[in-house]
Amino acid sequence: MGAPAARGRSPTRHIVVVWLGWAAIMLGFQAFALARLDLARPDRTLDWTATWTNADALQRHFYLKTPILGGHAAWDSEFYISIALHGYEDPAMRAVSPASAPDAEVAAPKRTHPAWVSLNHAFFPGYPFAMALIARPLSAVGINPVGAATLAGVIVSLLSALGAMLAIADVARREGAPDDGLRAAFYLAVWPGAVFLAQVYSEALFLALSFGALAFLKRGAWRWAALLAVGAVFTRATGVLLAIPFAWAWAVGGRRSAARALLALSPVFAYLVWQWLLGADFDFVETRYFGRAPLALGQSWDAWGDFFDNLLNSAPLTRSYELVELFGGAAGLATSLWFWRRDKALALYGLATLGVIFTSGAVLGLHRYALALPALFLAPAEWGRSPVFDRLWTLASCLGLAVLTISFSFGFWAG
Repeated sequence: MGAPAARGRSPTRHIVVVWLGWAAIMLGFQAFALARLDLARPDRTLDWTATWTNADALQRHFYLKTPILGGHAAWDSEFYISIALHGYEDPAMRAVSPASAPDAEVAAPKRTHPAWVSLNHAFFPGYPFAMALIARPLSAVGINPVGAATLAGVIVSLLSALGAMLAIADVARREGAPDDGLRAAFYLAVWPGAVFLAQVYSEALFLALSFGALAFLKRGAWRWAALLAVGAVFTRATGVLLAIPFAWAWAVGGRRSAARALLALSPVFAYLVWQWLLGADFDFVETRYFGRAPLALGQSWDAWGDFFDNLLNSAPLTRSYELVELFGGAAGLATSLWFWRRDKALALYGLATLGVIFTSGAVLGLHRYALALPALFLAPAEWGRSPVFDRLWTLASCLGLAVLTISFSFGFWAG
């Protein structure tokens, strides 16, 4: 992880080289897996995944039908592609009926909707907007629009992954030893949920913006930190929780000016603006179709009960996947608690994020959502000073990453 002579130097050059190799390997591995393997459909990992992965699935989800990087678009990718090409009101996408009744355990939407609401409204605008900026010139040179949007999404994700790696490395070097930065960036790239950093998914952009905001905050660059935090809020709802480390930095910092107080509240202001513009439709779709809501305690209790029932009593296929979920959530919780002694603000930000995830009404994709927790990479970066831990953590992460990458490449459920 670097010769002793290099200690104290910025790991930027090494991280860029590692990222280049990682991006090439991810792209090549997915193409190789699709050429070498032939998974039997449908995917019966969960009780509902079979109907989404049968032979007719691509006929129903035509935005996922593209010869350009097709293995990099699956599941929620179709929503990002739709928004990038046609906006939120794309008539080709599925919608929620105004007559549908919300689950009794989930908070009711804020207003009565007079018309059907597109499922696109469940997804924040930051990532598909960035995709559209790249997709339009690609379409202009003759690339099929869906293929152009898919290619644009992968480009945004890969470049954002580099930004996220550089940002978490900068935070790690300020929190611990100089070599911790390269380890934190590498552990981010090989975490099993990092498969989504190379797909048409918003994870990488959110990490680049949120980790970047935290890195600038550590440097005292409040304006840049606030700007990236606003971008993170418009990419994912949990970006509003960046207000926690921002408020902490303002409270314990030397300068408690009114200007910095406003910057510290920038994630909250951005969230309120998003709520004013798109929040009502988001709440409507989330509650009435996806069955999710903040602090849906009753529904979450039932969901966790079902989760552990699957873990203990289901077929090996389901149990093996639930173990990945359990490990992702447990690792995020353990590292955030352990990091409390090192940095209470970052630990509290991670714990608050987990609190939202654990009580959203569904237990799904914990290893993917755990990517947003800085401590998940900062704590192992410190433990990775031990050569034994470094090699075992790397091996376990890479094996998990390979399985999830193969699954996603075939359109099977990966979280």
